[in-house]
Amino acid sequence: MENFVVSARKYRPTTFKSVVGQPALVATLKNSIQTNRLAHAYLFCGPRGVGKTTCARIFAKTINCEHLTPDFEACNECQSCKSFNDQRSFNIHELDAASNNSVEDIRQLIEEVRVQPQDGKYSVFIIDEVHMLTTAAFNAFLKTLEEPPAYAIFILATTEKHKIIPTILSRCQVYDFNRIGVSDIVGHLEYVAKSENVQVETEALNVIAQKADGGMRDALSTFDQVVSFCGNDIKYKDVIENLNVLDYNYYFQIVDAMLQCDAPKVMMILDEILSKGFDGAHFVSGLCSHLRNVLVCKDEQTVKLLEVGASIGETYKAQAGKCELQFLYDALRIVNECDLRYRQSNNKRLMIEVMLIRLCQLPAKKK
Repeated sequence: MENFVVSARKYRPTTFKSVVGQPALVATLKNSIQTNRLAHAYLFCGPRGVGKTTCARIFAKTINCEHLTPDFEACNECQSCKSFNDQRSFNIHELDAASNNSVEDIRQLIEEVRVQPQDGKYSVFIIDEVHMLTTAAFNAFLKTLEEPPAYAIFILATTEKHKIIPTILSRCQVYDFNRIGVSDIVGHLEYVAKSENVQVETEALNVIAQKADGGMRDALSTFDQVVSFCGNDIKYKDVIENLNVLDYNYYFQIVDAMLQCDAPKVMMILDEILSKGFDGAHFVSGLCSHLRNVLVCKDEQTVKLLEVGASIGETYKAQAGKCELQFLYDALRIVNECDLRYRQSNNKRLMIEVMLIRLCQLPAKKK
């Protein structure tokens, strides 16, 4: 049986061109290579799964490439590139600071820095989760980080920039990675699905992308999970069942019932949602997001802020046409109040029901 490789590893970018969702940062790194203005220390910071370590590896591979392409990408043909691709390069050193965070570990790293590269121009030291280093280890690292040999480049990666001591920050060029947009994640998942011969509905990919919260690694892990559940034909209904996500249609039905001042129907929909095991807090935050999406559909300038698939986007626009702006403003205020007070309530279901009754009264007050 052939060993399975998870999508997050199988489809990990190997060139700047294949990096998803970080165009400005990638352009800056490529320009520094083009103009030969390489810093001796970089700090890559941002949320998990957005490409910090991946970009560090691509950067290390590219600056050691012997025959760069015209657009300053690694050639993948020279000895340096081949050794990197085979994971046997002696020019790139990785240290996991989460488990190697002592002064002794840093002293060992400093000893390695003194060794010149054998078959490349630079020795690149990638230190992941650098915020986990102890204060003593940071202090032991300061002098080397400030004045390394000409052939040494340090790339520090962290999800918690605020934990890095100022003396380290001042010695690095700082690159802030953004959360990856839903549309970018969906586009990459479509590419992965096509490569794996998986048929998938766009709405299903949108659910996965939103669940990932800006992290491509999380999105690919969730995609693998869904494929294991659904096989090679992924439907929207299967995804929301597997990921325990509340169907969009519930929120559309609730808002339609509110506009009709139909409190009993709204209460029955709530009962159905809770009986399926969904948490009340999850429902309230989801309703708040739904009302926000309806609101952004009221104006052509803000429609682009809607991060859902095309078919559901049209449904949002149709519902926005039924809702007055003041209704949406008042509804958002009421739902947000409930969201803020929910954790402190002793009778959480009653709080949600009171919120829904108040929402159903809003259209009647305008008459």
